[in-house]
Amino acid sequence: MTRAIHARYFGEEGKLFSLYIKTALLTLLTLGIYRFWARTRIRKYIWSATSADDDSFEYTGTGLEKLLGFLVAIVILAIYLGVVQMLLFYFGLNLFTEPTNQVQALAQIGAIYITLFAVMPLVFFAQYRARRYKLARTRWRGIRFAMETGAWGYAFRAIGYYLVTILTLGLLWPLATFRLEKYMADRSWYGDGQFVQNGRWQSLYKGMKHVFIGLAIMIGGGVLAAMMQSDFFAVAIAVGYIWIAVGVVSYRVYAFNYLTNNKVLDGQVTFDATVKTGEVVKNVIIGGLAITVIMAVIFGIVSAVVTGIAQSLMTGGVPATLIVVIALLYGAAMLTAGGLGLVMITQPIIAHAVNSIEFQNADHLTTIRQRAADAGADAEGFADALDVGGAI
Repeated sequence: MTRAIHARYFGEEGKLFSLYIKTALLTLLTLGIYRFWARTRIRKYIWSATSADDDSFEYTGTGLEKLLGFLVAIVILAIYLGVVQMLLFYFGLNLFTEPTNQVQALAQIGAIYITLFAVMPLVFFAQYRARRYKLARTRWRGIRFAMETGAWGYAFRAIGYYLVTILTLGLLWPLATFRLEKYMADRSWYGDGQFVQNGRWQSLYKGMKHVFIGLAIMIGGGVLAAMMQSDFFAVAIAVGYIWIAVGVVSYRVYAFNYLTNNKVLDGQVTFDATVKTGEVVKNVIIGGLAITVIMAVIFGIVSAVVTGIAQSLMTGGVPATLIVVIALLYGAAMLTAGGLGLVMITQPIIAHAVNSIEFQNADHLTTIRQRAADAGADAEGFADALDVGGAI
């Protein structure tokens, strides 16, 4: 009988919230520079609070390498976008002038979309590199994870698959989901053991049922409203939209479970994930409502204080320098909102996902050996520069 081990998350709300506030304040005081160290410290906490078979994971990334990676990425991105703008200008397209007629306005809109499309390869490139970096800086039982090079291959495949998804009005979304995950999973390693993504992309269609139901409500409701000449159309659109939004969450949860359950490590170790859509939605709704109430009270107090200061300023009773206090009060309120989102929504979802995972045939893990450090994994520079792919 093969042995199974369970993953566990034991992070505490108070400790994570305190860490977030401390690092956020340092980020503000350093005009954003400390954010690279802030994200690193938060990751270290979350990784260390995640364990399997009573052995915690370890995150070995540093803030300095993330900062250096960001600076390099900014330079490359600036040069790349500069070349794009020069080419647009050569063909008579300029984003920085006021259009004088409709033709110029349409041309400028086209130039904007060309610029956005030109950035898309870098967005997907960043997503792959960010995942590679996080794996390269993750250890369990002292053994490194790793990911092979292949960011440009992923970027061009992602563009192709998502174009197909758009052209088919979303019908081939499961194909994009499966193929892109397989591309990354098949290049991932734990020590000298390689991951392999098995399964079929067609099997993901089962997870899209609520998306299809939402679309049916919107389309069917619209047709029915037109036939009856009623105001039911707005209701159908609202209900369908909400249903689709929940359906997208349901699809992502289903895809996570299916893809995890069909991964194999070193040809022997398999996984079992049982994340529940209801639990994820519940955490988002309850956490969101709680944060809304808390922040309404906080902003109410801040607004009252600011109103009092403003009245005093008009009568000359308070020095104008106290405007800084107003900015600090609002800044503190926004920091609180970010921290509450992390501990009341993000962490519970992480905890639920981690606690739902089980490793099968875990005894084989003892045969996996260490691998050499992957010095080529960058520090998420493009992910940070483009604000994508670098989340916890």
